[in-house]
Amino acid sequence: MIKVTINKLPKSEVEIEGEIEADVFEAYFNKALKRLGENVEIDGFRKGKVPENVLLSKIPEAQILGEMAEMALSEHYPKILEENKIDAISRPEISITKLARKNPLGFKIKTATMPEMILPDYKQNAKKVLSEIKEEDKNIDVTEKEIEDTIMDIRKSRAPKIHMKDEAEHIHKEGEEHVHEEPKETELPEFNDEFVQALGPFKNVKDFKEKLKENIKLEKENQAKEKTRLKIIEKIIDDSKVEMPEILIEVELDKILYRMESDITQMGLKFEDYLKHLNKTIPDLRKEFRTDAEKKAKLGLVLNKIAEEEKIKADPEQVSKEVIQILEHYKDADPERAKLHAENVLTNEKVFQFLESQI
Repeated sequence: MIKVTINKLPKSEVEIEGEIEADVFEAYFNKALKRLGENVEIDGFRKGKVPENVLLSKIPEAQILGEMAEMALSEHYPKILEENKIDAISRPEISITKLARKNPLGFKIKTATMPEMILPDYKQNAKKVLSEIKEEDKNIDVTEKEIEDTIMDIRKSRAPKIHMKDEAEHIHKEGEEHVHEEPKETELPEFNDEFVQALGPFKNVKDFKEKLKENIKLEKENQAKEKTRLKIIEKIIDDSKVEMPEILIEVELDKILYRMESDITQMGLKFEDYLKHLNKTIPDLRKEFRTDAEKKAKLGLVLNKIAEEEKIKADPEQVSKEVIQILEHYKDADPERAKLHAENVLTNEKVFQFLESQI
């Protein structure tokens, strides 16, 4: 039914070349036409109820063939992986080599497989990092100055919005200082019971300060925890031996650039104009962020491998709760992808908790 040739490529990638037989491919014609017809609007017919002969006159054959190919490969790709014992770990790059009615469907699929990975003694790595944390760093206190500085920042944020500053550059180069005019003390709203009550469910200034102190402490504890986790995982990554698949690095680069474009667009700027302002192109940015992307891809593989070694799995009940929250916030999200994302995030959290317990 499906003839395939598996070609092993460098860096743990494989290319699957093959054909789906003509009669098997042709069987997707009516299914593809029906699916495309669900979104076609024609006067005199209800949506999704347009007769087949009318659809054929309205939908180009090339579009139907494209839909047939997508449906056929969506169904058969997992079977190809299973039959050939290919442990794919990335989205496949699919190219169609032959596409015509009553002919075999020719395709090439490139994907990354789980690379050979030699982990260090990660328990020992974690123990070493944890043992080096100084006692004073463990005892997190909140100073009066930190409380007063935060209050001042809140007052400034509620001051009349007459001091504008350019934030666009900040997205590209975090930490770069911007010179801007600060509101004067006289322009700031007075810090009193009325002010804090307008901010949220606070009784008075005293109540606000107590809750603010708790929040700052919690934030500092979280920052300290993240800092420790970063040290542990960086030590493990540095001591690991793995040849990174190129596809995984490209996927991480896509994510970085997508987030960057979203941030720029939300600020009301056009991404193309932003790039012109920086005098950079997309390939320039891909080159610039490549090291970060490689690190993120490697992090994912290392966490996955530790979870496998230690038989760490996300709690199914927690996964279900997380999926419900994702689907409530993102109505168009694919439930299966949401589940995979939730499993990944919760498993990674358990891996970090395991590493933190090595002291």
